[in-house]
Amino acid sequence: MQVNEYKPLIVAFCCNWCSYAGADLAGNNRLAYPADVKIIRVPCSCRVNPTFILRAFQRGADGVIICGCHPGDCHYTSGNYYTRRRMAALFSMLDFLGIEKERTRLEWVSAAEGAKFAATMNDFVQTVASLGENKRLEDLRCKK
Repeated sequence: MQVNEYKPLIVAFCCNWCSYAGADLAGNNRLAYPADVKIIRVPCSCRVNPTFILRAFQRGADGVIICGCHPGDCHYTSGNYYTRRRMAALFSMLDFLGIEKERTRLEWVSAAEGAKFAATMNDFVQTVASLGENKRLEDLRCKK
């Protein structure tokens, strides 16, 4: 009898210009990170609406990470400053809803930091796996 090992589902929103390119560099350098990380490419990290994160949790994500350009390096001048402010408010709301703060993360990863991208994803997956399955906002209609 085979025991199913729990693997957390992670949704990663990555900025097209830096973080997504960092993920690409990690792949080109054959740096491993779990396949359970589902990357969604967005033009800028400020494009990530807080409702996207709530919807990801509702649809079964165990963790959500937002990756963008380093502050001051945004291709849209100040997009990541908006992201930082918006996500600080969202994280306090998630805390109010009873979702552990370790299930969400905001990281700055540049296009030249493929190793940092892989290490960040490995660390985040490990952290979320230790928390177990997210059942707080799950919608049972979204389960198979």
